[in-house]
Amino acid sequence: MQDKEIEEIRLKANIVDVISSYLPLTQKGKNYFGVCPFHEDHSPSMSVSEEKQIYKCFSCGAAGNVFTFVKEKENVSFLEAVKIVAEKCGLNFKGNISITNKKKTNSEEYEIMNLALKYYQNNLNTLEGNKAKEYLKARKLKEDVIKDFSLGLALNADYSLNKLLIEKNYKVDTLVNLGLVNRNGPYLNDVFNKRIIFPIHDLEGNPVGFTGRIYEDSDQAKYINSKESTIFKKGQILFNYHRALSEIKKQKEIVIVEGNMDAIRLYSEGVKNVVALMGTSMTKEQINVIKNLKAKVILMLDNDNAGEIATFQNGNSLEKAGITPFIVRLSGEKDPDEYIIKNGIEAIINNIKKPISFLDFKFKYFKNNKDLSKTEDLVSYIKEMVGSLRDVNDELTRSLTVKKISEEYNVPIDLINNELDKITIKKDVTIKREEKKEKKNISKYEVACQNILYFMMNDKVYIERFKKDLGYLSIKKYRSIANEIIYYLESNGNINLADFISFSETKDYIYDDVMDIIKSVREEELDMNAFLEYIKAAESERVKEEIKEIKLQIATMMDESKKMELGKKLIELKKGCVGNE
Repeated sequence: MQDKEIEEIRLKANIVDVISSYLPLTQKGKNYFGVCPFHEDHSPSMSVSEEKQIYKCFSCGAAGNVFTFVKEKENVSFLEAVKIVAEKCGLNFKGNISITNKKKTNSEEYEIMNLALKYYQNNLNTLEGNKAKEYLKARKLKEDVIKDFSLGLALNADYSLNKLLIEKNYKVDTLVNLGLVNRNGPYLNDVFNKRIIFPIHDLEGNPVGFTGRIYEDSDQAKYINSKESTIFKKGQILFNYHRALSEIKKQKEIVIVEGNMDAIRLYSEGVKNVVALMGTSMTKEQINVIKNLKAKVILMLDNDNAGEIATFQNGNSLEKAGITPFIVRLSGEKDPDEYIIKNGIEAIINNIKKPISFLDFKFKYFKNNKDLSKTEDLVSYIKEMVGSLRDVNDELTRSLTVKKISEEYNVPIDLINNELDKITIKKDVTIKREEKKEKKNISKYEVACQNILYFMMNDKVYIERFKKDLGYLSIKKYRSIANEIIYYLESNGNINLADFISFSETKDYIYDDVMDIIKSVREEELDMNAFLEYIKAAESERVKEEIKEIKLQIATMMDESKKMELGKKLIELKKGCVGNE
């Protein structure tokens, strides 16, 4: 029922109208073009097809239908994107957007984590929980904060949680894989024992892991964290994101801190647009999430040497992704949590209101451990500053940096620009090498498979011809997509790319591969002759691979009669192998 409703909304929502509500589009021929919002685009490189109801950027590869665009632009779930599109078209989406779009195969894992979270929360209200509450009170965490962040307690018992979950017939292997239970030979014990529990939620607000902190004197590690699992990927998560998202959008600003307690403290004191990194180094996935927010980024990491290094490294990563960050370096206390406890929330808000640019931070950072009155240190400093411009795409920032270095140290601008040109040339060469290397990684057979599937997603005539002339793809992920395409046609009687994208959203195990195909294939005009060439190429490459395999078997085969059988098969294959040498 919900799938049918989504399809009806997609049919009524003109992709050109929806995307035009976000950015200007200009018609050129039968397509529309605009500046792509998913990368640093200086000339319109995104094409929007009204006929096919899809968009595609020929620079960064971003592609999809109307729901995909809104999902990526607004950084929301698929069902939330459907609701937004429906509202833009004056329609009412009755679907349940509280249902997260996750793999059905992981439903049990989410169920277990929710149950574990409730169990830990309940423990905080037991007699043993009183000591933990005293600790939280001493840390100046109020009852409403404890409730808002779903804090809990792991009891001082080795078997409390695993006994509960096993009694509910959950498999031990699943509990071990989720990082809730340890297995020591025949013995099982809870991973978290006598610790205050801080739940970790994914971007959509589902509990996927836990951090446990000791609350009494102990020689154990202060913190332990859930290990990564099928549903918990640390590098894909920003702590507190699901709570902070609406405020980030409202303020168009995101404050990024290092530790979970920093985020909890800031959020509970009114700074609602705060997230924590779950560590010190940003991952590509986290940066993509941040980039899609289109918000001002403020890095406010710990006030120690490690925090300063992390600020520099993360700032560079953001800058490389086309994001210009701002920096807050607190003085006195180790981190934002301690700073607020000692100085009050207003003091830290004043710091947040007056961040320094990443450029100014780098000017100070590169001076560390240097005596700029010495020529050697000055040359090193200038080269580091110029080198830091390698990944800065903004011409104004580059120009101002060069000018500032020139004026401050009386070095001719031409000399600095020459140094910058050398670095830029090296960067271009590196990029070209990487692009060349990336292109080499995909085989001719994979290229043929991708194009075959792309044609099939667009029109049922190609599906019927595939079934007649080929019918099978040897690579599992492509075979799965082909099967789903055929299933979609049999269920709906027709197929088009825009609707199949929506369908693949509900089949999480193929969605990423489907989108990779759409991004990779460059065919604009589809015709049967081109499709048949891809079919021919796929069959040829498949036969060549089979020939190689048989030759290897013959070389290692001891049984002479079986060798003869394989030899006959090899001759037959060679006869039909197009272009065989």
